[in-house]
Amino acid sequence: MTEDEAAADFHAFFESHHAELSRLAYLLTGEADAADDLAADAMVALWHHCDRACRADSAAAYARGVVANLARSRIRSTVRERRRVLLFWSHRPERTDGPDMAAVMDVRAALDRLPFRKRACVVLRYAFDLSEKDTAAALGMSVGTVKSQTSKGTAELQRLLGVRAADELVGRGTR
Repeated sequence: MTEDEAAADFHAFFESHHAELSRLAYLLTGEADAADDLAADAMVALWHHCDRACRADSAAAYARGVVANLARSRIRSTVRERRRVLLFWSHRPERTDGPDMAAVMDVRAALDRLPFRKRACVVLRYAFDLSEKDTAAALGMSVGTVKSQTSKGTAELQRLLGVRAADELVGRGTR
């Protein structure tokens, strides 16, 4: 089959199946705006992997599978994004006993010196009081990585602020 024939066959396939694939994407995601994009992405994937689609028993069934996989990926990423937003924007009562501004500035400066992952783990664990599991979900890393980064971050804060100040910061001091 020549390249022109393959392009003509693909164009005919596109014309006869794009609307069906778009409806499928809409029914799977519930997002009208995303449906056409997913159908178009599926068609691009089919074009790039034409050999697989041609070997399939039914190119239309193969295309529906591609749409289903793309929709699943979109739903998963949307759910992850919403969870992260909820974790970051959850409202927790904050104490406002009149902060010691000098200490706040010292802590802020010390936190700024930490690499991002360590800083994010320490802040989410201690400032937002998230569990290791929730922190891992918010940052998209494993619980073990959260434990390691939090431990290393608090050790670095202890070095930067002094052991007693860092312990008070993370709530381990004696009051």
